[in-house]
Amino acid sequence: MDTSGVKWYFLARNYHQYNYGGLRVELSVLMGRGDARVDEKGRIKIPTNFRRVIEERYGSDCFITSFEGEKARIYPLSVWREFQQRLARVPSTAVAKDKLLKQVNYYGAVDVIDAQGRILVPSILRDKAGIRGDVVVLGKEDHLEIWNRERIDKQVSEDQLSAEDFKELELHGV
Repeated sequence: MDTSGVKWYFLARNYHQYNYGGLRVELSVLMGRGDARVDEKGRIKIPTNFRRVIEERYGSDCFITSFEGEKARIYPLSVWREFQQRLARVPSTAVAKDKLLKQVNYYGAVDVIDAQGRILVPSILRDKAGIRGDVVVLGKEDHLEIWNRERIDKQVSEDQLSAEDFKELELHGV
């Protein structure tokens, strides 16, 4: 891998440094992919690179949920509380708010990353999303997604970025 002249820095108050092929990378966000395994009790061992960022930046308390039952989402509890504060500004009569709360609470549970780096995925979510055995963990800036390996492989191969997708991103300055 040619890294001549390349420096990647992701700066924040708290970050973790990694040495990747001689390239120093400082991470403050959850990004990339990690492979993991769900044990017989339904616990997933969070990949070390993700665990370090979560624990150092947010602590060990998390909220595990899903919006649709297709995948699990692991939010550091402080990130989830910020989301709840934004959601609280939506009127309680809003149908979309009611639907969202129904989904996230149906699948959701609060848990703590244990000393071995494991967290329990609620059984109803494991069943619905097919989260068993080998799984894929994706970093999504401030939370993680846990996917059934076959489901994410299929989705990535079938759902490629289109020209319209890139145009939409350009509207947001990306």
